[in-house]
Amino acid sequence: MSADQYAGDLTPREAWDLLAADEHAVLVDVRTDAEWRFVGVPDVSTLGQGVAFIEWSRYPSGQINADFVADLARTGLQPGDGRPVVFLCRSGARSRNAAAAATEAGFGPAFNITEGFEGGVDEHGHRGFEGWRAAGLPWRQP
Repeated sequence: MSADQYAGDLTPREAWDLLAADEHAVLVDVRTDAEWRFVGVPDVSTLGQGVAFIEWSRYPSGQINADFVADLARTGLQPGDGRPVVFLCRSGARSRNAAAAATEAGFGPAFNITEGFEGGVDEHGHRGFEGWRAAGLPWRQP
């Protein structure tokens, strides 16, 4: 999937700046419920905003959430409303697919956070050296 299928890619800091600059922008975390509970979640409350939590793929099956677009609409977003939607996952892969699906359904502009919440893996198979948390952006453990 290429960036021309959605509005573009943002670093975590660029995503934060967009959310801070536009009170109508929405952050959607597309990780699984297990990831939210055990890894942590972004916190945009200091911006006067919340986070929409919508699984892109279901845990533990890994199947794509067939209700994803309907779940987006349940957040109050509407196709064609022009509200920026910023998608976040663990490393930027699921969120890229979510941004493309949202764009196809008429939501957005839709953006992907390239490094996700935890980033990719290093040479030891560990995450956490990049992403939302590593950028020092607010997050919490539910």
